[in-house]
Amino acid sequence: MSLLGVAVLLLALAFSWWGTGRVRRFALARTVLDVPNERSSHSTPTPRGGGLAIAAVVLAGMTVAALAGLARWQLAVALVPSGGAMALLGWLDDRRSLPAWTRLVVHVIAASWVIHWLGPVRALSIGAGSLPLGWLAIPLSILGIVWLVNLFNFMDGIDGIASVEAITVSLGGTLLYGLVVSGTTHWLAPLVVVSATLGFLVWNWPPAKIFMGDAGSGFLGLMLGALSLHAAWVAPRLFWSWVILLGAFVVDATVTLIRRVVRGERFYEAHRSHAYQHAAQRWGAHLPVTVAVGAINLCWLLPIALLVALGSLDGLLGVFVAYTPIVAAALWLRAGKPAAA
Repeated sequence: MSLLGVAVLLLALAFSWWGTGRVRRFALARTVLDVPNERSSHSTPTPRGGGLAIAAVVLAGMTVAALAGLARWQLAVALVPSGGAMALLGWLDDRRSLPAWTRLVVHVIAASWVIHWLGPVRALSIGAGSLPLGWLAIPLSILGIVWLVNLFNFMDGIDGIASVEAITVSLGGTLLYGLVVSGTTHWLAPLVVVSATLGFLVWNWPPAKIFMGDAGSGFLGLMLGALSLHAAWVAPRLFWSWVILLGAFVVDATVTLIRRVVRGERFYEAHRSHAYQHAAQRWGAHLPVTVAVGAINLCWLLPIALLVALGSLDGLLGVFVAYTPIVAAALWLRAGKPAAA
């Protein structure tokens, strides 16, 4: 790693920590607070919108990295405008709730911009062969990013959980690059996300002094979706590895959504029926759940993702192996069912 790369990462950490403090001060002064209600997992009014600092630092870091030749300019062009739009949309939504259709339109436009510059996943490697997606490649890739944006928003419901997810997944992605395509600078983009999110996590660690809000959750969902597409461009099997790394959030959000739809509930309304929310209620604290998610990512999902990346395990089979116990845990924790009173 070059000295410039190290400097970018350290500055990202420092500015994110400082910027989150400034956002918190602004939110307190302007009463930009997340006030608890019957669907909340917290009990104290807490400032929100701290994810704006993450977004500002990541976008600045990616711009500097591209200008310095440490990152592909196509990646920066894909991430900076779309990420900026997501952060602005989230910040406005944090201050005044926006209509669902407005958010969805921006999500689709931002995802389409990313696909335009990075390209879609055109084929899925399965065993010794591949499954071409044909004309479905672009809409499926857009849908995947939009789903990641929204599931990050759904899963950002207890202290530190979305930050820990973004950090551990991005660290895993960095390690994959180091083992599969060493000698490149592809690792810098996910590490910038790690550094910026770490600076925010200092404030967001349980008990949280500020929430990231939609300004951060939607932004991070878009970033991880884009980075997974970029990984597929670098080496096709890395796409499956990123799908595996994202398993904790993907499974909880997807199982919860399916069960709520089957129950005839309005799936787009706020609720408190995710597996992680049931777990926090059962254990009476956010910290053990947040730590558990990080442990699952590093101790279970990352080793399987590495096996897939190294060609020792088929990608689709790896997803099945990785997801099966997480699905079982989500069902055991009553994902998608109403929280106990």
